Amino acid sequence: MLEKALTGDSKYWGWIGFLLLLIAVGFGAYLRQFNEGLTLTGLSRDVSWGFYIAQLTYLVGVAASGVMLVMPYYLHDHKAFGKITILGEFMAVGAITMCLLFVLVDLGQPMRMMNMIIFPTPNSVLFWDMVVLNTYMFLNIIIGWTVLQNERKGIHYQKWVKVLIYLSIPFAVSIHTVTAFLYAGLPGRHFWLTAIMAPRFLAGAFCAGPAILLLIVFFLRRFTSFDAGDKAIKSLAVIITYAMILNVFFLLLELFTAFYSQLPGHMHAFVYLFAGLHGGHALVPVMWASVILAVIVLILLIPPKFRNNYNLLIPALIMLVLSTWLEKGVALVVAGFIPNPLEHVNEYAPTLNELVISVGVYAVGALIVTVLYKIAIGVKAEVGDAAH
Repeated sequence: MLEKALTGDSKYWGWIGFLLLLIAVGFGAYLRQFNEGLTLTGLSRDVSWGFYIAQLTYLVGVAASGVMLVMPYYLHDHKAFGKITILGEFMAVGAITMCLLFVLVDLGQPMRMMNMIIFPTPNSVLFWDMVVLNTYMFLNIIIGWTVLQNERKGIHYQKWVKVLIYLSIPFAVSIHTVTAFLYAGLPGRHFWLTAIMAPRFLAGAFCAGPAILLLIVFFLRRFTSFDAGDKAIKSLAVIITYAMILNVFFLLLELFTAFYSQLPGHMHAFVYLFAGLHGGHALVPVMWASVILAVIVLILLIPPKFRNNYNLLIPALIMLVLSTWLEKGVALVVAGFIPNPLEHVNEYAPTLNELVISVGVYAVGALIVTVLYKIAIGVKAEVGDAAH
């Protein structure tokens, strides 16, 4: 099936070339960081996790979201998702690859990643994060590729594949749960010290990931012969809506708990995010933008009349992705370090070098997804033509 990725028009190869250029530029920026160290980043003694880890957090959610297609299709035989389930599985592969790369670039010495394998520490949450991420990625590669191969041959997938499909469901939930435990398990960081950190992560994942997938489906519908069907689009839009409602609800629960209890440690990070603290206010516009976008998204998604209007649905999905990214992919990680244990505010902003490296990592993910989607859509087109 790989041969399908080696054929395409000028637009396809132009896109591939553009991604390879971004990867090369990002790799050049990484080599500079590798030689000079993390002093090229905006990280400091007080803020030791920044843009790289924030992107990891967001992309783990994107990867986990594939389960919102796998469960309805494989467990409940929701045939409307038949065409797009493979897209969700392959999107997870690209997302997890980016997660691993963001961990790599965040390390001053990337060789230290091998310490987790050479000297495993099962009492470490980070160790289990590595285990579930890699396992989930390989499960999606094996399941997606095998199902696609069998579909091309016109046969049903084997029973052992179904076992892996069932296994992938708890792993999808676990990758974001374990990632949430990395934050919630730090007693010195009050902003993250909450029992609903994992549910918050999952709610955000189950709206943002499918929203990205649905935007890709609309793109493919517009520029290729691939059409997921209106039923699949509308069903996924309903899932996104309810997940977004939960995402906002969980944030409101956090705000109530922090401010009703009047515990300074729980309040300070939210005060910093929404109003600024001790003269620091870099993330105030970011958080308010996220909130305002979330409100607009709910207004557009909750009424079926608006949600089923694609002219409104598409901008709603774009705003949803931006809103959740600003919250989970920017604000959440940095705010956990502010204020520091001495009640001082030392703000963080990513440097140009960090951003260029991050663009390179995203380009790697986009390249993987592009190639896998080209293969999947090519096979489905071939099967469709054969059926006719």
